[in-house]
Amino acid sequence: MADTRGFLKHTERETPTRRPVDLRLMDWKEVYNDFDKSTLKTQASRCMDCGIPFCHNGCPLGNLIPEWNDLVYKDRWDAGIERLHATNNFPEFTGRLCPAPCEASCVLGINQPAVTIKQVEVELIEKAFDDDAVRPVLPSEKTGKKVAVVGSGPAGLAAAQQLTRAGHDVTVFERADRIGGLLRYGIPEFKMEKRFIDRRLEQMEAEGTVFRAGVNVGVDVTVDELRSDFDAVILANGSTIGRDLPVPGRDLDGIHQAMEFLPQANRVQHGDVVDGQITAAGKNVVIIGGGDTGADCLGTSLRQGAKAVHQFEIMPKPPIERAESTPWPTYPLMYRVASAHEEGGDRVYSVNTEEFTGVDGKVTSLKAHEVKMVGGRFQKVEGSDFELEAELVLLAMGFVGPERSDLLDKLGVTYDPRGNVARGDDFGAVGLPGVFVAGDAGRGQSLIVWAIAEGRSAASAADRYLTGSTLLPAPIVPTMVAQR
Repeated sequence: MADTRGFLKHTERETPTRRPVDLRLMDWKEVYNDFDKSTLKTQASRCMDCGIPFCHNGCPLGNLIPEWNDLVYKDRWDAGIERLHATNNFPEFTGRLCPAPCEASCVLGINQPAVTIKQVEVELIEKAFDDDAVRPVLPSEKTGKKVAVVGSGPAGLAAAQQLTRAGHDVTVFERADRIGGLLRYGIPEFKMEKRFIDRRLEQMEAEGTVFRAGVNVGVDVTVDELRSDFDAVILANGSTIGRDLPVPGRDLDGIHQAMEFLPQANRVQHGDVVDGQITAAGKNVVIIGGGDTGADCLGTSLRQGAKAVHQFEIMPKPPIERAESTPWPTYPLMYRVASAHEEGGDRVYSVNTEEFTGVDGKVTSLKAHEVKMVGGRFQKVEGSDFELEAELVLLAMGFVGPERSDLLDKLGVTYDPRGNVARGDDFGAVGLPGVFVAGDAGRGQSLIVWAIAEGRSAASAADRYLTGSTLLPAPIVPTMVAQR
């Protein structure tokens, strides 16, 4: 390392400040202020020459974190982005959206605040784009093989870019009207502005990847056409079925899945007119689900002008410090405050919704009670019943698997016990030669960094299938997939 005593001299972890709440609630721009480059270099110098960089293992992509930390400190930005792109196709996405399991496993984090790995990552890629250092990477030769990628989220895009660079003719199909999957329509603008997606898509198109939006594979393009026109298929269609809450009153108007609500808000930011838009304006909103999707619903509701917002979580409030059940270097269970939580709303823990009530077919309130964990099961706390006004209820309780669509049914895929598309050690769909499965469709709901890693690994498997060998890296050991 360039400064072997950096972690001793600079013990404070510094990250970008967030814009004032009152200001950022007036727009949909990203919430963070710019980060000074000299401060970033100081933070990069905190990376230790630790011998065994556990951050490599903490990152599903195997990012070469100590190397590009060192290069940033030395002001060697061109070399730094080369090392970053060696393992990560889209650091501008992970640098904004990943919860940074790498930082949770940072050796410095044993007894000091971890290195600001995620911030170094995003600053590296942004400087590279500013310096015009992100250019198309063209294959040395073409194979003549054609590959279809179904789904344009992070897994599909990563697979497509890898296979295009390997010399294959790749077409990405997306049933929505724009490319990007949940990056486009699931992630609010204040967490990642969509210009960053468009910027990367320009590079991919220049490399030769073909994008076809507004195409529902299985309907607009039949399965027979898909199989006859392409030599291999990558299924990256995601885990899109939201977990429901089948309690009395669920059929009332005003109760929606988060992924009915969030995409509409994003469409408006694109300048679209959304007829009958689901909006929180002037309403009492209850969000059921305490994770990231729930926080996205919270920030969106506040920007739309909600009257009041409550976010329910059935689990108890996590501890302020790392829980003993998740010791270093595992990802810690602990209380976290997203930018949306700073902006307003009430977070309510250990609560279960038991009924929705309404007037004239529209939800007006919900009935709930507190719960406690007894013998590994939730038990009602007697006498804790309460009722809360709610004109809009958003269900953000996670996802239970891919949509059983014409595509999957007609392809003849099988499903694993969790409802995901069954696949083998090589990411191949069980019983379907030439069909590979990447991302949430096969893994189940997970992180963006896992999606990119799976896309890269599935691309490696597909390349080997098409040509007999591959030079494409596979960050995920295939047997790990089979064991999950």
